[in-house]
Amino acid sequence: MGLEPSAPAPIPFNKPFIAGKELYNISQAVLSGHLAGNGVFTKKCQAWLETQTGCAKALMTASCTGALEMAAILSGVGPGDEVIIPSFTFVSTANAFHLRGAKLVFADIAPDTLNIDPASVAERITPATKAVCVVHYAGVGCEMDEFTALCETGGKGARGRITLIEDAAHAICAYYNDKPLGSFGDLSAFSFHETKNFISGEGGALGINDPTLIERAEIIWEKGTNRSQFFRGLTDKYTWVDTGSSFLPSELITAFLYAQFEQAGEITRRRLAGWRYYQEGLRALEKAGDLRLPFIPAHSRHNGHMFYILLQDVSTRDALMEHLRQRNIMAVFHYVPLHTSPMGLSMGYREGMLPVTEDMSGRILRLPLFYDLSAEDQDRVIGAIRGFFAG
Repeated sequence: MGLEPSAPAPIPFNKPFIAGKELYNISQAVLSGHLAGNGVFTKKCQAWLETQTGCAKALMTASCTGALEMAAILSGVGPGDEVIIPSFTFVSTANAFHLRGAKLVFADIAPDTLNIDPASVAERITPATKAVCVVHYAGVGCEMDEFTALCETGGKGARGRITLIEDAAHAICAYYNDKPLGSFGDLSAFSFHETKNFISGEGGALGINDPTLIERAEIIWEKGTNRSQFFRGLTDKYTWVDTGSSFLPSELITAFLYAQFEQAGEITRRRLAGWRYYQEGLRALEKAGDLRLPFIPAHSRHNGHMFYILLQDVSTRDALMEHLRQRNIMAVFHYVPLHTSPMGLSMGYREGMLPVTEDMSGRILRLPLFYDLSAEDQDRVIGAIRGFFAG
């Protein structure tokens, strides 16, 4: 009697990785005797980000959520103000402004890129609109020329200039018209969560492009104190001067992250290679009408953050996801629209209000893509998807 064939090794959706000197850097941070925030590695990461993104100032944070919360404070939003965001995003985009008491106004997404639609935003602007937060989905830039112009003029019905914030959690080392994403808005937020291109377990950064906001940002970052000014010799003591919280990451986090920044070019190259491998392997299925591949506008240069496919309907998506799961391949859908969540419904939203968002959310399937993903494993994924459609 023969042995039962063994199941193929699992292919996870994501796998955290070591790029080079992470453990060495952590040891150097420990030996330095400075493990709290704003040490040598924090400053190195901030300098790298300022060079890479073109931001006037970067401040490391414990998470992208923290960076968004800082952006909400700096934008000055509060009760009575409206903030326009996509419903197709992670909850942190919404929570940052909800915590300030602002009214969330959800806009629809464009069916090609799945990014927030400028036309949908424009029609939602009112005299109460204080800020617009765009999300660069899958590392593909939103239409930033349109958003920059819209926020600068205030748009029809606005009371004046609107603060523009970029949720660039997916978008490090990605470009719109050859300009880095994160450098267009007044403020931007980046993520270094373990599912992102460059990782530190948890971690984030605030990018500041409006120089008039830098001094206050440092105060908010330092728990509402003028501690940064004190250490630069600009005041003889530091004290509580403004709203703030504990947004700084420890040196252990930034030491790990800086090693990834040192290999940023190779990491991005590997992810883009994996992205293109899927694109070539699945192109025939798109031509046959079985699925749709990601759309990248000519003026966008993405970073290989995510590869997704769009199926014909939710039942096909769910069936394919189960088909892959049975073959030890972990593929996942993405955001449940925020406007149809329990919180969204409690705000007066309901299904049917954002038809493109609801349609795309039910059809999207994200495939495994990470630094160590091999061509052999990608062939397994591609073969399983082809087999599903072949019946």
